[in-house]
Amino acid sequence: MQIKINSSWKKLLSAEFEKSYFKNLIEFVDNEYQHKTIYPPKDEIFSAFEFCKFDKLKVVIIGQDPYHGQGQANGLCFSVKNGIRKPPSLLNIFKELKEDINKEIPENGDLTFWAKQGVLLINATLTVEASKPTSHQKKGWEIFTDAVIKNISNNKENVVFLLWGNYARNKEKIINEDKHFILKSAHPSPLSAFRGFFGNKHFSKTNEFLKSKSIQEIIW
Repeated sequence: MQIKINSSWKKLLSAEFEKSYFKNLIEFVDNEYQHKTIYPPKDEIFSAFEFCKFDKLKVVIIGQDPYHGQGQANGLCFSVKNGIRKPPSLLNIFKELKEDINKEIPENGDLTFWAKQGVLLINATLTVEASKPTSHQKKGWEIFTDAVIKNISNNKENVVFLLWGNYARNKEKIINEDKHFILKSAHPSPLSAFRGFFGNKHFSKTNEFLKSKSIQEIIW
């Protein structure tokens, strides 16, 4: 499998690619793509690292699993391809955006334009079998994505981490809060959005922090 990531990440992650767990993971994933329907498309697995350059990184949003429906996953957490109906969690993210900064809900749910501004939209698990959520958990992806988060924490300063839901909030322990800004809330899922995601004002708070550090704000 070709690991397609922006060159700014390669130096940081090249050692990870050589570890035995990662080689076993890629072998497993390659085999899954050969015999099953797996999302996202193979050449989009690492899209989060392709569109968001490490040296431009400002914000990290952590999801759990790619969407497992046909045509949905595009390698960026919570994002879907242009023309695909917005899933409920993404729609709730847009509702909070409108409430927080009065941004109209966009026509499509492709968040690539966030990624290109320095928002790393990373799922803890980067692949999934069609119609089988969490099917690729505990295969090695979480070791890799935890290493990514640790590397960001160690090698950057003043990154905003948006931790939505219990799964993402568990990553707080591997982030240096003395160097970075952590915002936590409930998950945007319809099951939990009314328990603290709505009204969290994370988008305006993110930009207020970036501005305070003389960092270009995100155009959400």
